[in-house]
Amino acid sequence: MPNMQRENMRFAQQPVFWMNQHERPIILTHPPMQHAPPPLNFPDFRKKRRKDGTCTFLVIIFLLVILALAGVGMGTYKILELQKELGGIKEYSSDALKSPSSAKLMGMENLSEKKGSMLAAHVTGKKSIGLPLTWEDELGPAFTAGIQYKNRGLVVNKTGLHFLYSSIHFRGDNCFKTVELTHTVYKKSARYPGDIKLMENKEDHNCITKRWGRHSYLGAVFNLTSYDVVYVNVSNASLVGFEETKTFFGLYKL
Repeated sequence: MPNMQRENMRFAQQPVFWMNQHERPIILTHPPMQHAPPPLNFPDFRKKRRKDGTCTFLVIIFLLVILALAGVGMGTYKILELQKELGGIKEYSSDALKSPSSAKLMGMENLSEKKGSMLAAHVTGKKSIGLPLTWEDELGPAFTAGIQYKNRGLVVNKTGLHFLYSSIHFRGDNCFKTVELTHTVYKKSARYPGDIKLMENKEDHNCITKRWGRHSYLGAVFNLTSYDVVYVNVSNASLVGFEETKTFFGLYKL
């Protein structure tokens, strides 16, 4: 059976001939296979878009660079113009300062006289026996300018507003159960009898250790009259430390 199938297949694959005595033999063959037409080549629009986008980006960058350079140029020009104007102002101001009238208007004439007319005093701690407290008015940072230190007090030279201040450092080597610490600034005036209290700080200090310290500061603005005398009083002068940076007293005219 397989041999017969192979024989049939061999005969089926051979071409068929028709014979005519007056004509040429016709050979029937299978028609040639037609090939598919070649694919059409369309342009790649993605590449074109990419090229167009790159060109646009480069144009934008170029314009931005041009604008930046123009801005730098304008800024440089403005700076040069300002430098010229400032140079002219400096020349004008230097010429104006040389004239005596402008010096008077600007308050630059006779600075030594202005310094001499300052009304101020700053006195520092000094060991005291009794009250009011005694002060150092010459050594270290202490000074008096237009205000006299006399009989443990500062004498006001001119009527007006003055800033008055006082700092006291209390300390002790023995611890008491309760220590009353009082710090008072007062004045004496020829117009009023007795002492006039200006500022006061009073507190009860409870010490824990044997050695202790406490600081009190007073300061305010007062309208003082010529020849008023200002003093500082404390509850116990023996408890006052007299370091010049911790205990001091002063005033200056505003």
